[in-house]
Amino acid sequence: MSQHLPKAQGINPTNLSGFMFENDSIEDITNLLKTDGILLMPTDTIWGIGCDATNPAAIKKVFDLKQRDYNKPLSILVDSIELIKDYVVEIHPRVETLLMHHTRPLTVIYPEARNLPDNLLPSNRSIAIRVVQDAFCQEIIRQLGKPIVSTSANIAGQPFPAHFGEVSSAIIQGVDYVVKRGQNEKKISEPSVIVRIDGDGELVFIRE
Repeated sequence: MSQHLPKAQGINPTNLSGFMFENDSIEDITNLLKTDGILLMPTDTIWGIGCDATNPAAIKKVFDLKQRDYNKPLSILVDSIELIKDYVVEIHPRVETLLMHHTRPLTVIYPEARNLPDNLLPSNRSIAIRVVQDAFCQEIIRQLGKPIVSTSANIAGQPFPAHFGEVSSAIIQGVDYVVKRGQNEKKISEPSVIVRIDGDGELVFIRE
């Protein structure tokens, strides 16, 4: 599918907020996300499949491409702690402190989501959110004005790609746009740390 989107191909470099995003137009990407599009993109962790986290049709496309069980929810990326507050009922003070001081990419599972589609959420209505540290992802979120879904760029049950060269052709052909930035990097990437707050307000590290 990605080869059928000439608008997003071969465009001029875009300089936003002091960052040069070679050959990827933030405007074209956000316009694509507004029309049910899904992306293959680098993040501050591993390569992921992304879409508008408030768009049920795009979310369904991500689940279908990954062949992922709908009972296994997707995580979302935001560009700030303030944006989290639009999509969860409450941020525990301990979590907010952790987010301000944690240096590694950190995904937090919040117990009660709001303003998000039903097909993004599990039956208990929790949601996993990461304040993304990558400038490119941050700019997409700022321009879109909404969080984006981010899930590892692999078919369910297969290993996640440590760099772009490990992304399968099925994923590349299945998205609407493949971000050019970061394709040549061979640095081995890993998923984020994952934490949640238990009933006593204590931090529980699910993945370190």
